[in-house]
Amino acid sequence: MSEPIQDRLATVRRSFHRHPEPAWREFVTTAQLVAEIREIGVDDLVVGPDAYDPADRMAVPDADLEPWRERARERGADEDLLATLEGGTTGAVAVLERGEGPAIGLRVDIDGLFIEESTDGEHVPAAEGFRSEIDGTMHACGHDVHMTWGLAALEAIAESDFSGRLVVCFQPAEETGGGGCPMAKSEYAEGLDYLLAIHVGLDHPTGEVVAGIEKPLAMAHIDATIEGTSAHAGKAPEEGDNAMHAMGAAIENAYGIPRHSDGMTRVNIGKAEAGTASNVIAEAAHMECEARGETTALMEYMKRRLERTVQSAAEMHGCEAEVDVVSESPRADSDPEMQELVSEVAGGVTGIERVLPAADFGASEDATFLMERVQEDGGLATYMIVGTDHPTSHHTPTFDVDERSLEHGVDVLVETIHELERRHPLSRAGGEGDE
Repeated sequence: MSEPIQDRLATVRRSFHRHPEPAWREFVTTAQLVAEIREIGVDDLVVGPDAYDPADRMAVPDADLEPWRERARERGADEDLLATLEGGTTGAVAVLERGEGPAIGLRVDIDGLFIEESTDGEHVPAAEGFRSEIDGTMHACGHDVHMTWGLAALEAIAESDFSGRLVVCFQPAEETGGGGCPMAKSEYAEGLDYLLAIHVGLDHPTGEVVAGIEKPLAMAHIDATIEGTSAHAGKAPEEGDNAMHAMGAAIENAYGIPRHSDGMTRVNIGKAEAGTASNVIAEAAHMECEARGETTALMEYMKRRLERTVQSAAEMHGCEAEVDVVSESPRADSDPEMQELVSEVAGGVTGIERVLPAADFGASEDATFLMERVQEDGGLATYMIVGTDHPTSHHTPTFDVDERSLEHGVDVLVETIHELERRHPLSRAGGEGDE
């Protein structure tokens, strides 16, 4: 590289940060990834529908995606590439084939969030000129960092004497839980001996690494629509079937679903809408909900109970309900052998001051689809965290990262890949999870 590694990493990260695109809208992002990967030089680069089956996608938005594709066109994206991405089939997979050796997968996510980024002068992206250029969207979870790590690790391995197969999945739609499933079902997830997934921050400071998360919650995003009958609220309220009343009952009863004795369960109604005017009995209501569980089975329990609760509330008020599972992801734990290996590697990386072999995740992640696929096929997987000092929490308008962590993440990934090559095959005894 012509410029110092830290400066180069920051330049790439900031470029991604300027163009955050939410799930299945990552047209500029994919175009930039493709350009960077072509410059690195790989043995195989597949994009969108060539990387996975579009029919396997989840949480594909109903909104028109063409304005997002047109925006990429205005910014000079290749027209043939944009044709491939039509309909929001975003993302890419890059493959290095380097002879005999382990097959190693690396998964990084690429989507942004519908959050308006802060313009406060103390917010570094605003102060230094790389704040989001798209109103109402932001890289508020560090996926700009993840992409930078993925590209830098790919380049370092391509320039090394690595022997084996490296598959880097640049996965769309993590925030909605929509992209992990198609990536996991694709041919590029087949035959992997090892899988690495990685996240920045998550309340771990700069200089700290978690070798492998444990207890990610299985999750389901659920949309529910209740259809009733409108009527005049003053003149003839008895003629209406009140969808809002049904929705209220569903919300109250959802929070009353019994928690399960086998482990942690969660339910939340995050968005609820109904009605048109104060004097009209509401004929329609809509809710966006989620169910989570400490295991996949516990999530399924909460999901079934939530679906039944909504249907029962609708029926009680003379309405009908349609309940759709928009996306879901299983639980998958990091393998102990991988936690041990990453711990050893990270302990020798310059700038890493503390290594935690494991930490409870407490949230959900659709990388678990890929982890589960690899583990079911006899391979090993881990989801690591590279810490960063962030001034506010993830998913907030003032989220940012300490860019010293950029080099930390690349070094941990590259050294882990080389160590996997040196030790292959690892013993897989005792690598089973608790599900």
